[in-house]
Amino acid sequence: MNDRSTEIIDAAYVCFTRHGARRTTMHDLADQAGISRPALYQYFRSKEDVFRSLVDRLLASALAASERAAAAEGRPEERLAGILSAKLALVMQIWRDSPAHAAELLSVDTRASSEVLGRYEESMHHLLTRTLQEFYPAADAREGAEILLAFTRGLEAGVADPSALPDRLRRGVDVFVAGFNTLTTAKEQP
Repeated sequence: MNDRSTEIIDAAYVCFTRHGARRTTMHDLADQAGISRPALYQYFRSKEDVFRSLVDRLLASALAASERAAAAEGRPEERLAGILSAKLALVMQIWRDSPAHAAELLSVDTRASSEVLGRYEESMHHLLTRTLQEFYPAADAREGAEILLAFTRGLEAGVADPSALPDRLRRGVDVFVAGFNTLTTAKEQP
């Protein structure tokens, strides 16, 4: 992605958080980026393309933070919470930057971003599975990863107080790890 595309995506974040995805126009995006509409169309075919590129960048950044958390030293609950906290931080950022439009932005046009979201979810699942296998080689790490992702999606969907999410995530991961430890220990006993 070149510098101009990056500037347009930066401008798009401002517009989408200010006006919402539905009300933002290509004219708004061009104005915010300081370019003409014809120039904007040289980089992006539609508002949906800009939105998809923005989602891609936001998810890539969240995934990179999750990968750093997975590579860090620590107990399973610390690493798992770190992986999922990066995912949750993105939701909290959108709620903080756009309280009036966050619900719309977090649910808008998933068809337009479904491929990007699918790749992100697959990468998160793989990262969680790999981390769980490291600590619990005999356990069903794939199922554990699915449970953790479903739990995090539930937290994201039920946002009433974004500031409470990190504590809820941490407590949920602690409960999950305690249960996983119990199941793993029970399977290892004769």
